[in-house]
Amino acid sequence: MKLVLLTLRLLCLACLWPVTLLNNPYPNRKKNKDVYLAEHGKNRFRGRIDYKLKRKDSTKSLLIKTEQLLRIEDHDFAMRPGFGGSAIPVGIDVQVESIDSISEVNMDFTMTLYLRHYWKDERLAFPSSNNLSRTFDGRLVKKIWKPDVFFVHSKRSFIHDTTMENIMLRVYPDGNILYSVRITVTSLCSMDFSRFPLDTQNCSLELESYAYAENDLMLYWKNGNDSLRTDEIALSQFFIEEFHPSHGLALYSSTGWYNRLYINFILRRHIFFFMLQTYFPTMLMVVLSWVSFWIDRRAVPARVSLGITTVLTMSTIITGVSASMPQVSYVKAVDIYLWTSFLFVFLSVIEYAAVNYFTTKEEMKKLEQLKLSGYDASQAMAFDGCFHDQDIELSTFPLSDLNTDPCMSSRNSTTPDLPPVLGTRLRRRRSIRQSVNHIMSNSYKIDSYSRIFFPLAYFLFNIIYWSIYS
Repeated sequence: MKLVLLTLRLLCLACLWPVTLLNNPYPNRKKNKDVYLAEHGKNRFRGRIDYKLKRKDSTKSLLIKTEQLLRIEDHDFAMRPGFGGSAIPVGIDVQVESIDSISEVNMDFTMTLYLRHYWKDERLAFPSSNNLSRTFDGRLVKKIWKPDVFFVHSKRSFIHDTTMENIMLRVYPDGNILYSVRITVTSLCSMDFSRFPLDTQNCSLELESYAYAENDLMLYWKNGNDSLRTDEIALSQFFIEEFHPSHGLALYSSTGWYNRLYINFILRRHIFFFMLQTYFPTMLMVVLSWVSFWIDRRAVPARVSLGITTVLTMSTIITGVSASMPQVSYVKAVDIYLWTSFLFVFLSVIEYAAVNYFTTKEEMKKLEQLKLSGYDASQAMAFDGCFHDQDIELSTFPLSDLNTDPCMSSRNSTTPDLPPVLGTRLRRRRSIRQSVNHIMSNSYKIDSYSRIFFPLAYFLFNIIYWSIYS
């Protein structure tokens, strides 16, 4: 009997099992886990939602909502605001972040700046209860109209893109727009090197609309002179004296007049670097060339090697300065100084050439006189004591006096034979030719005069040079 009851129970369970499965409200609980979390996540997980699953759809939805709010698709943004009417005013505001480099060879400068545009486009006006603006990045900028401002005379420029494009668009409810970009631009600067390195350069960065003439777009400084702001800028070779904005008009023969804005700045060069690298070494080389005036005129190797060394050193300095400068067709201030100093060094070499020539000629004349007086050639060559700076030319004495000691006769010849007569003495002035012949006969005096003339002339040149260019 028990066996029969157990069999009936099993049959009842087997018949009721399919009905139980059909009435189960959660047949695939694991399969629908994501849907369940999405619907009941707030209650069970206190508001934690898996945003990774929704990030792509949320961004797309936000962009679509922004375009709908600003009615991007309802207007043709290929046309400027107010097309067919008066020119649209576009205000410009610039903040200079840095001047990265200034190249004298290429005659250009590189500047990093924040360029901000201000204009009004009523097509982008949107309703707002709190009158707050909306800020966007570069993705929306490509879908609206914006001013086509470019840099005149620029060689290279780019918008920074680390970590994203440095572009900001801010739209206000009434349609006013702020468009800001961070740009690095390399532009031409026409430099005048006639006073280099004691020069002052005037450079400017020029902004202009590329396609819209003054009848369509009017560029102006947003806040007047306060529209140009600068950070603390320090340069290695220049001191920035002034930053100021200005404006004007540019005429193109085929397209008409265009508004142009100028960012002007004045650069004054630091002289200390060039004093250490150019002027001081040049002065030392010139002074070193004067040392040969105190070296004995018979020390030919010493004076020649000193002169050649100073000449070659000056040539090296001139070459080094020229290599770092553009090839201009006019004379620079540093060229005047270097080439004048080179002339002083070169003249010191020429001075010793003249001294050596006149000394040799003087000694040859004395040797001929000694031969006529009875000395043989070997005695004349060995006769060294007479050829000093204190000697006086022997040709002024009669040949009968040459039989005595030449040195003693030259020294004793300065003593007058008769006592001076009281009263007025008349001196015969030497002519220029006689003075030259006297110097040629006494070549040691050339060194004596050079010791005074060369320093005075170079000192006078420095006074004139620095008073003109400083």
